[in-house]
Amino acid sequence: MAKTPAAGDAKVEGNGQAVTLDDKAYTTKNGVRRLKRRIYEQELARLQIELVKLHEWVKASGARVVIVFEGRDAAGKGGVIKRITQSLNPRIARVVALGTPTEREKTQWYFQRYVAHLPAAGEMVLFDRSWYNRAGVERVMGFCSYEEYREFMRSCPEFERMLVRSGITLLKYWFSVSDEEQERRFESRLDDPTRRWKLSPMDLESRTRWVEYSRAKDDMLMHTDIAQAPWYVVQADDKRRARLNSISHLLSQIPYEDLTPEPVTLPPRQQDPGYVRPPITTQRFVPEVY
Repeated sequence: MAKTPAAGDAKVEGNGQAVTLDDKAYTTKNGVRRLKRRIYEQELARLQIELVKLHEWVKASGARVVIVFEGRDAAGKGGVIKRITQSLNPRIARVVALGTPTEREKTQWYFQRYVAHLPAAGEMVLFDRSWYNRAGVERVMGFCSYEEYREFMRSCPEFERMLVRSGITLLKYWFSVSDEEQERRFESRLDDPTRRWKLSPMDLESRTRWVEYSRAKDDMLMHTDIAQAPWYVVQADDKRRARLNSISHLLSQIPYEDLTPEPVTLPPRQQDPGYVRPPITTQRFVPEVY
Protein backbone atom coordinates (compact mmCIF):
# COMPACT_ATOMS: atom_id res chain seq x y z
CA MET A 1 0.00 0.00 0.00
CA ALA A 2 1.01 3.61 -0.48
CA LYS A 3 3.11 5.25 2.21
CA THR A 4 1.04 7.21 4.70
CA PRO A 5 2.12 10.86 4.98
CA ALA A 6 3.19 12.24 8.32
CA ALA A 7 0.45 13.90 10.33
CA GLY A 8 2.23 17.26 10.19
CA ASP A 9 2.68 17.45 6.44
CA ALA A 10 1.49 20.87 5.25
CA LYS A 11 1.23 20.40 1.54
CA VAL A 12 -2.03 20.50 -0.41
CA GLU A 13 -1.71 19.34 -3.99
CA GLY A 14 -4.08 19.23 -6.95
CA ASN A 15 -3.37 18.57 -10.63
CA GLY A 16 0.27 19.62 -10.41
CA GLN A 17 -0.38 22.65 -8.21
CA ALA A 18 0.83 22.81 -4.64
CA VAL A 19 0.35 25.16 -1.73
CA THR A 20 2.64 24.99 1.29
CA LEU A 21 0.98 25.96 4.55
CA ASP A 22 2.83 27.11 7.64
CA ASP A 23 1.98 26.32 11.25
CA LYS A 24 -0.28 29.37 11.46
CA ALA A 25 -2.75 27.58 9.18
CA TYR A 26 -3.43 24.99 11.88
CA THR A 27 -4.83 24.80 15.37
CA THR A 28 -4.94 21.93 17.85
CA LYS A 29 -8.17 20.76 19.45
CA ASN A 30 -8.73 17.57 21.45
CA GLY A 31 -5.20 16.56 20.55
CA VAL A 32 -5.92 16.72 16.80
CA ARG A 33 -4.07 19.05 14.41
CA ARG A 34 -6.87 20.86 12.56
CA LEU A 35 -6.86 23.22 9.61
CA LYS A 36 -8.29 26.68 10.24
CA ARG A 37 -11.63 27.42 8.55
CA ARG A 38 -10.38 30.36 6.44
CA ILE A 39 -7.56 28.33 4.92
CA TYR A 40 -9.88 25.36 4.43
CA GLU A 41 -12.48 27.41 2.57
CA GLN A 42 -9.85 29.01 0.33
CA GLU A 43 -8.35 25.66 -0.63
CA LEU A 44 -11.75 24.01 -1.04
CA ALA A 45 -12.84 26.74 -3.46
CA ARG A 46 -9.65 26.25 -5.49
CA LEU A 47 -10.01 22.49 -5.61
CA GLN A 48 -13.68 22.66 -6.54
CA ILE A 49 -12.74 24.68 -9.63
CA GLU A 50 -10.40 21.85 -10.56
CA LEU A 51 -13.23 19.37 -10.00
CA VAL A 52 -15.34 21.27 -12.51
CA LYS A 53 -12.47 20.99 -15.01
CA LEU A 54 -12.29 17.25 -14.32
CA HIS A 55 -16.06 17.00 -14.74
CA GLU A 56 -15.91 18.75 -18.13
CA TRP A 57 -13.05 16.52 -19.26
CA VAL A 58 -14.89 13.34 -18.24
CA LYS A 59 -17.95 14.47 -20.20
CA ALA A 60 -15.98 15.47 -23.31
CA SER A 61 -13.59 12.51 -23.37
CA GLY A 62 -16.13 9.80 -22.61
CA ALA A 63 -14.11 8.63 -19.62
CA ARG A 64 -15.68 6.34 -17.02
CA VAL A 65 -14.72 6.92 -13.40
CA VAL A 66 -15.69 4.94 -10.29
CA ILE A 67 -14.75 6.19 -6.83
CA VAL A 68 -15.36 3.98 -3.80
CA PHE A 69 -15.64 5.53 -0.33
CA GLU A 70 -15.38 3.17 2.64
CA GLY A 71 -14.44 3.56 6.28
CA ARG A 72 -15.51 3.75 9.86
CA ASP A 73 -18.94 5.09 10.80
CA ALA A 74 -18.76 8.88 11.26
CA ALA A 75 -15.39 8.99 9.49
CA GLY A 76 -16.58 11.77 7.16
CA LYS A 77 -17.21 9.94 3.88
CA GLY A 78 -20.49 11.73 3.27
CA GLY A 79 -18.93 15.15 3.85
CA VAL A 80 -16.22 14.48 1.28
CA ILE A 81 -18.73 13.23 -1.28
CA LYS A 82 -20.88 16.32 -0.70
CA ARG A 83 -17.92 18.67 -1.31
CA ILE A 84 -16.88 16.79 -4.45
CA THR A 85 -20.32 16.90 -6.06
CA GLN A 86 -21.37 20.32 -4.79
CA SER A 87 -20.61 22.16 -8.05
CA LEU A 88 -20.99 19.24 -10.49
CA ASN A 89 -23.83 18.18 -12.75
CA PRO A 90 -25.59 15.25 -10.97
CA ARG A 91 -26.29 13.66 -14.36
CA ILE A 92 -22.53 13.32 -14.87
CA ALA A 93 -21.34 12.86 -11.27
CA ARG A 94 -23.76 10.41 -9.65
CA VAL A 95 -23.76 9.30 -6.03
CA VAL A 96 -24.79 5.70 -5.34
CA ALA A 97 -25.71 4.76 -1.76
CA LEU A 98 -27.55 1.45 -1.83
CA GLY A 99 -29.68 0.24 1.04
CA THR A 100 -30.31 -3.26 2.31
CA PRO A 101 -30.61 -5.73 -0.59
CA THR A 102 -34.08 -7.02 -1.40
CA GLU A 103 -34.97 -10.69 -1.14
CA ARG A 104 -34.54 -10.98 -4.91
CA GLU A 105 -31.14 -9.23 -4.85
CA LYS A 106 -29.96 -11.61 -2.14
CA THR A 107 -30.31 -14.46 -4.65
CA GLN A 108 -28.30 -12.70 -7.38
CA TRP A 109 -24.60 -12.82 -8.07
CA TYR A 110 -23.24 -10.64 -5.29
CA PHE A 111 -21.80 -7.93 -7.55
CA GLN A 112 -24.89 -7.78 -9.78
CA ARG A 113 -26.73 -4.91 -8.13
CA TYR A 114 -23.55 -2.81 -8.13
CA VAL A 115 -22.84 -3.49 -11.81
CA ALA A 116 -26.19 -1.88 -12.66
CA HIS A 117 -24.86 1.45 -11.33
CA LEU A 118 -21.50 1.50 -13.11
CA PRO A 119 -20.88 4.55 -15.34
CA ALA A 120 -21.44 4.87 -19.05
CA ALA A 121 -19.15 7.04 -21.17
CA GLY A 122 -18.77 10.55 -19.79
CA GLU A 123 -19.90 9.68 -16.25
CA MET A 124 -18.45 9.57 -12.74
CA VAL A 125 -20.00 7.36 -10.07
CA LEU A 126 -19.24 7.85 -6.38
CA PHE A 127 -20.14 4.85 -4.23
CA ASP A 128 -21.01 5.85 -0.67
CA ARG A 129 -20.18 2.36 0.57
CA SER A 130 -20.01 -0.34 -2.05
CA TRP A 131 -19.50 -4.04 -2.67
CA TYR A 132 -17.10 -3.94 0.28
CA ASN A 133 -20.13 -4.22 2.58
CA ARG A 134 -19.54 -7.96 2.41
CA ALA A 135 -15.99 -7.64 3.74
CA GLY A 136 -17.10 -5.36 6.58
CA VAL A 137 -20.57 -5.15 8.04
CA GLU A 138 -21.85 -8.40 6.52
CA ARG A 139 -18.90 -10.35 7.84
CA VAL A 140 -18.91 -8.80 11.31
CA MET A 141 -22.69 -8.87 11.78
CA GLY A 142 -23.13 -12.35 10.36
CA PHE A 143 -25.27 -11.25 7.40
CA CYS A 144 -23.37 -13.61 5.09
CA SER A 145 -21.93 -17.08 5.54
CA TYR A 146 -18.22 -17.68 5.96
CA GLU A 147 -18.20 -19.37 2.52
CA GLU A 148 -19.83 -16.32 0.94
CA TYR A 149 -17.29 -14.06 2.60
CA ARG A 150 -14.32 -16.17 1.43
CA GLU A 151 -15.71 -16.24 -2.11
CA PHE A 152 -15.98 -12.46 -2.05
CA MET A 153 -12.35 -12.11 -0.99
CA ARG A 154 -11.30 -14.39 -3.85
CA SER A 155 -13.48 -12.84 -6.54
CA CYS A 156 -13.33 -9.13 -5.63
CA PRO A 157 -9.78 -8.55 -6.98
CA GLU A 158 -10.75 -10.27 -10.24
CA PHE A 159 -13.96 -8.23 -10.47
CA GLU A 160 -12.00 -5.00 -10.06
CA ARG A 161 -9.36 -6.07 -12.57
CA MET A 162 -12.16 -6.62 -15.07
CA LEU A 163 -13.46 -3.12 -14.42
CA VAL A 164 -10.03 -1.62 -15.01
CA ARG A 165 -9.44 -3.72 -18.16
CA SER A 166 -12.76 -2.44 -19.51
CA GLY A 167 -11.39 1.11 -19.34
CA ILE A 168 -12.91 2.25 -16.04
CA THR A 169 -10.77 4.37 -13.73
CA LEU A 170 -11.28 2.88 -10.27
CA LEU A 171 -10.21 4.70 -7.11
CA LYS A 172 -10.76 3.32 -3.60
CA TYR A 173 -10.56 5.39 -0.40
CA TRP A 174 -10.65 4.12 3.19
CA PHE A 175 -11.39 6.80 5.80
CA SER A 176 -9.62 6.10 9.07
CA VAL A 177 -10.77 7.77 12.28
CA SER A 178 -9.59 7.15 15.82
CA ASP A 179 -11.96 5.69 18.38
CA GLU A 180 -11.72 8.91 20.43
CA GLU A 181 -12.71 11.09 17.48
CA GLN A 182 -15.49 8.73 16.43
CA GLU A 183 -16.86 8.87 19.99
CA ARG A 184 -16.89 12.67 19.86
CA ARG A 185 -18.77 12.63 16.55
CA PHE A 186 -21.32 10.15 17.83
CA GLU A 187 -21.90 12.36 20.87
CA SER A 188 -22.34 15.46 18.67
CA ARG A 189 -24.94 13.63 16.59
CA LEU A 190 -26.89 12.78 19.72
CA ASP A 191 -26.96 16.48 20.63
CA ASP A 192 -28.02 17.66 17.15
CA PRO A 193 -31.61 16.81 16.08
CA THR A 194 -30.76 17.47 12.42
CA ARG A 195 -28.00 14.83 12.47
CA ARG A 196 -29.42 12.28 14.88
CA TRP A 197 -30.78 10.23 11.95
CA LYS A 198 -27.16 9.43 11.02
CA LEU A 199 -26.88 7.20 14.07
CA SER A 200 -28.42 3.98 12.78
CA PRO A 201 -28.75 0.82 14.90
CA MET A 202 -25.84 -0.56 12.86
CA ASP A 203 -23.68 2.43 13.83
CA LEU A 204 -24.43 1.87 17.49
CA GLU A 205 -23.67 -1.82 17.19
CA SER A 206 -20.33 -1.03 15.56
CA ARG A 207 -19.19 0.62 18.81
CA THR A 208 -19.43 -2.69 20.62
CA ARG A 209 -17.52 -4.48 17.84
CA TRP A 210 -14.65 -2.05 17.27
CA VAL A 211 -11.95 -4.72 17.31
CA GLU A 212 -13.93 -7.06 15.05
CA TYR A 213 -14.37 -4.28 12.50
CA SER A 214 -10.66 -3.47 12.75
CA ARG A 215 -9.71 -7.07 12.01
CA ALA A 216 -12.19 -7.19 9.11
CA LYS A 217 -10.69 -3.98 7.69
CA ASP A 218 -7.16 -5.32 7.99
CA ASP A 219 -8.08 -8.54 6.16
CA MET A 220 -9.97 -6.60 3.49
CA LEU A 221 -7.06 -4.28 2.74
CA MET A 222 -4.62 -7.18 2.66
CA HIS A 223 -6.63 -9.21 0.12
CA THR A 224 -7.99 -6.42 -2.10
CA ASP A 225 -5.13 -3.91 -2.26
CA ILE A 226 -4.13 -4.74 -5.83
CA ALA A 227 -1.82 -2.95 -8.24
CA GLN A 228 -4.64 -2.20 -10.67
CA ALA A 229 -6.87 -0.72 -7.93
CA PRO A 230 -4.94 0.06 -4.74
CA TRP A 231 -6.46 1.31 -1.52
CA TYR A 232 -5.70 4.85 -0.39
CA VAL A 233 -6.10 5.52 3.33
CA VAL A 234 -7.34 8.96 4.39
CA GLN A 235 -6.53 10.14 7.91
CA ALA A 236 -9.87 11.64 8.85
CA ASP A 237 -9.66 12.88 12.44
CA ASP A 238 -9.70 16.41 11.01
CA LYS A 239 -12.61 16.59 8.58
CA ARG A 240 -11.30 19.67 6.80
CA ARG A 241 -7.89 18.17 6.07
CA ALA A 242 -9.48 14.87 5.07
CA ARG A 243 -11.72 16.60 2.54
CA LEU A 244 -8.92 18.61 0.97
CA ASN A 245 -6.49 15.69 0.91
CA SER A 246 -9.07 13.37 -0.67
CA ILE A 247 -10.04 15.82 -3.39
CA SER A 248 -6.43 16.76 -4.08
CA HIS A 249 -5.45 13.10 -4.43
CA LEU A 250 -8.44 12.33 -6.65
CA LEU A 251 -7.44 15.13 -9.00
CA SER A 252 -3.86 13.91 -9.11
CA GLN A 253 -4.92 10.42 -10.19
CA ILE A 254 -6.76 11.40 -13.38
CA PRO A 255 -4.84 13.11 -16.23
CA TYR A 256 -7.63 15.53 -17.09
CA GLU A 257 -7.30 18.63 -19.25
CA ASP A 258 -8.78 22.08 -18.76
CA LEU A 259 -11.75 22.10 -21.13
CA THR A 260 -13.65 24.88 -19.38
CA PRO A 261 -16.04 26.46 -21.91
CA GLU A 262 -15.16 29.95 -23.07
CA PRO A 263 -17.31 32.80 -21.72
CA VAL A 264 -20.43 33.30 -23.80
CA THR A 265 -22.40 36.40 -24.70
CA LEU A 266 -26.04 36.22 -23.78
CA PRO A 267 -28.36 36.71 -26.78
CA PRO A 268 -30.93 39.52 -26.53
CA ARG A 269 -34.10 38.46 -24.76
CA GLN A 270 -37.18 38.20 -26.92
CA GLN A 271 -39.42 41.26 -26.75
CA ASP A 272 -43.14 41.27 -27.61
CA PRO A 273 -45.09 44.46 -26.88
CA GLY A 274 -48.30 42.47 -27.30
CA TYR A 275 -47.59 40.11 -24.43
CA VAL A 276 -49.30 40.95 -21.14
CA ARG A 277 -48.67 38.98 -17.96
CA PRO A 278 -51.79 37.51 -16.33
CA PRO A 279 -52.93 39.25 -13.11
CA ILE A 280 -51.05 38.08 -10.04
CA THR A 281 -54.41 37.41 -8.38
CA THR A 282 -54.76 34.33 -10.62
CA GLN A 283 -51.64 32.71 -9.15
CA ARG A 284 -50.90 31.04 -5.83
CA PHE A 285 -47.75 32.31 -4.08
CA VAL A 286 -45.73 30.75 -1.30
CA PRO A 287 -46.36 32.78 1.88
CA GLU A 288 -43.44 35.10 2.65
CA VAL A 289 -42.89 33.99 6.22
CA TYR A 290 -39.29 35.30 6.21
